[in-house]
Amino acid sequence: MEIALIVVIIAALFIKLAIKVVPQQNAWVVERLGKYHGTLAPGLNFIMPFLDRVAYRHSLKEIPMDVPSQVCITRDNTQLQVDGILYFQVTDPMRASYGASNYVVAITQLAQTTLRSVIGKLELDKTFEERDMINAKVVEAIDEAALNWGVKVLRYEIKDLTPPAEILRSMQAQITAEREKRAVIATSEGKRQEEINLAEGQKQAAIAKSEGDKQAAINTAQGQAAAITEVANATAVALARIGTAIRQPGGEQAVQLKVAERAVEAYSQLASQAQTTLVVPSNMTEVSALISSAMKMVQTQQRSEG
Repeated sequence: MEIALIVVIIAALFIKLAIKVVPQQNAWVVERLGKYHGTLAPGLNFIMPFLDRVAYRHSLKEIPMDVPSQVCITRDNTQLQVDGILYFQVTDPMRASYGASNYVVAITQLAQTTLRSVIGKLELDKTFEERDMINAKVVEAIDEAALNWGVKVLRYEIKDLTPPAEILRSMQAQITAEREKRAVIATSEGKRQEEINLAEGQKQAAIAKSEGDKQAAINTAQGQAAAITEVANATAVALARIGTAIRQPGGEQAVQLKVAERAVEAYSQLASQAQTTLVVPSNMTEVSALISSAMKMVQTQQRSEG
């Protein structure tokens, strides 16, 4: 009975040591008698108890790792506090087990030295502009070396770039001055554009006013010309009618009567005005002589037309 119990215990221990269940995204390295034997994949696996043992357990997931902050010196001799984060993944469990005693420490140290080397080639201003380039250089350098460690470096990201306080103050002053400069330029450009717009508006208004004055003068001249033409036409028609009337019997007597009436009317108007001195001809026969002269002119005109 005791022997059977011992056999059962030994069998249970044997099964426990022989069966290995590996979780997903994990890899276990097995050694047989101290020598690498194989890598257990996720799932159910069997090994030889007492001969085989699981020497290393690796996660195949992507692993983020903080790279400790360090002081880097730029090309223009400025100290810069830099820290970042590194993402890597174990791709070869056997090399990760035997390629380096501690691949995490190796990757961390290589990331720091590479970062110092890359930043040392750049000036301070460029370090803020070339983050992507710095990240790419660090990944390239680490990934090449990490192949022997069974590790794939996926990416590196700079978290903080912190220059000294004096540099920060000078940078802030420079940024403030640049913003003020842009504000002054924008204000001057606005005033310049405003003056251009006002001048252009005044120019257009002057042109429009001159065009209006020109058109008004043309219209006035055309109106005056039309009025003069109408007056001349009316005068010509009136003279033609007068000439026709004079040719009729009794026409000359009518003209004489009309001229006499106009003369008498002119004298009466002069006499009616206040403070008017009226000079009356001493010989009233001069009026009849004036009428006779007018009639001779009318007759001469009639003969010339005939």
